[in-house]
Formats: sequence, structure tokens, C-alpha cells
Amino acid sequence: MTSPQIGRVSQICLGFPEAIVERVEGEAHLIYRVRTRTFAYYLEDHHGDDEIALCCKVEAGMNQALVDADSSRFFMPTYLGHRGWVSIRLDRVDVDWEELADLVETSYRLVAPKTLVRQLS
Repeated sequence: MTSPQIGRVSQICLGFPEAIVERVEGEAHLIYRVRTRTFAYYLEDHHGDDEIALCCKVEAGMNQALVDADSSRFFMPTYLGHRGWVSIRLDRVDVDWEELADLVETSYRLVAPKTLVRQLS
């Protein structure tokens, strides 16, 4: 993984209580977890698609709303879209980093234990 976005994504994701990152050997992605629960995936050329994206869990129905609003930036992730996840493209020059940080925070809040969510300001 060589994209310049990876550092910024990790800075955002690892800023949450007890957040960790792991790399799965032989896989083209990073997994951001809180305890045993995944709240984000960083995907770089996953399945040979030449795309760089971050996949996050969102509120029910928001994934389709985001894709419908801007399909050039958002897409339904394979295997996870039907479970309430959405991917945001990072291989564009117009990445909205505040929006991405909001998506990551939402995802963290949806999967993290309530005791950790209460630590967020």
C-alpha cells in the first residue's frame, strides 16, 4: 500500500478511543477496529479495481442516499453494502476530509461499546 492518503486516513481512524489498525497478510486493505469490532476498511486496488477507498458503517439507508447523491465519490461496497456500509473514493483530487472524518466518527459510534462512545466530546 503506497497511496499518500493512507497516513491521513490512519490519523483520523486512530484518533478514537482504543482504535487499532491491522493489516491482513495477503489482503489489499487495512482494518480499523475498536476492540473486536471493525469500524472502517481502507481499500487500495481491492479486487484489482484500481480504486482507493474507505469503507464505513452508516445509519440505515444513508449508504444508498450517499450513492444516489454522488455516485462519482460514493459506492456500495461489495459484501457490505447490504449491511449498511458505504465506501468513499480517496483517489480523487476533491476528497472532503471533514466529510470523511464525520463518516468515520459515525461508523465508530455505531460499532464501539457505549462506554467508549461516551468518551467522545
